Amino acid sequence: MSDLAKLPVTVVTGFLGSGKTTLIRHLMQNPGGKRLAIVVNEFGDVGVDGEILKSCAIPDCPAENIMELANGCICCTVADDFIPTIEALMALEPRPDHILIETSGLALPKPLLKAFDWPDIRSKITVDGVIALADAEAVAAGRFAPNVAAVDAQRLADESLDHETPLSEVFEDQISCADIILLTKPDLAGPEGVAKARSVIAAEAPRPLPVVEVAEGIVDPRVILGLEAAAEDDMEARPSHHDGPHDHDHEDFESIVVDIPALADPADLVAAIERLANEHNILRVKGYAAVQGKPMRLLVQAVGARVRHQFDRLWQPDEPRQGRLVVIAEHDDIDTQTIRAVLGVVAEAAE
Repeated sequence: MSDLAKLPVTVVTGFLGSGKTTLIRHLMQNPGGKRLAIVVNEFGDVGVDGEILKSCAIPDCPAENIMELANGCICCTVADDFIPTIEALMALEPRPDHILIETSGLALPKPLLKAFDWPDIRSKITVDGVIALADAEAVAAGRFAPNVAAVDAQRLADESLDHETPLSEVFEDQISCADIILLTKPDLAGPEGVAKARSVIAAEAPRPLPVVEVAEGIVDPRVILGLEAAAEDDMEARPSHHDGPHDHDHEDFESIVVDIPALADPADLVAAIERLANEHNILRVKGYAAVQGKPMRLLVQAVGARVRHQFDRLWQPDEPRQGRLVVIAEHDDIDTQTIRAVLGVVAEAAE
């Protein structure tokens, strides 16, 4: 790439737990000959996703090319965090061929696109494309769509479903801003669920969009990199609920961090997270835990009551073997005392 060429940037957006980190990890390991750099935006102050990606660093995407922004939503901290981070990545030697930005699950992509109009970087970078990930099973179930036709007959009779929720607005804005949709976890949704999810996305999209089914983040990089969309010049085609003068904020959502001691059995943690999702409307749990007698750290990722966990790496000799979880919910559903109490059952079980 010559010094005069604009550096392409791909924005990876999608709802909580849709598989953004899994996708980027796959791209890191299969970069298609490109030298990548990554910006990870976390919601909450525990850098789980960034740490996962750094553990996968390879020569084409070394650890120093992976930067975290954990001070708030990337679309709200443009001047303080985003611009300096992009400038730092552009100054790396050798220079990256492509930058991937993983937004938090609560971020709106359009305000981020507007940041690329800043004079300091507009002449140097271009938005190659916006990739929106959508969880096929969740979309098919109507959890993130305000369209009542996407919900089953019993819920269809509930008049309250006519009203939009903050979650539906986030979902719609992410779809509206995208150049391509990756429909993730199709195996969990099944053929009927995938078909239903496709119809919901088609109804929400402001223009026809390609939809590609992706399992475990595996997709040919040629499908999503090199789109040359120049999205920063195409803002009018990407409508948003937040196009008006009001600033976007995240007061509708809240996160807390819970430290947990070593577990006797991971099943106890899974049961506790399922209880939080089913009884207290917790949206997302992510983090890690220590398991008694095990030398490796247990990585935990939960979307609602669906919990996945796996041992991801050895504990380092100088780090405390203590778990830490980020719990995310809508503001009215965050009850810190209850959350800690439910997770405290796990702690007691380990004693």
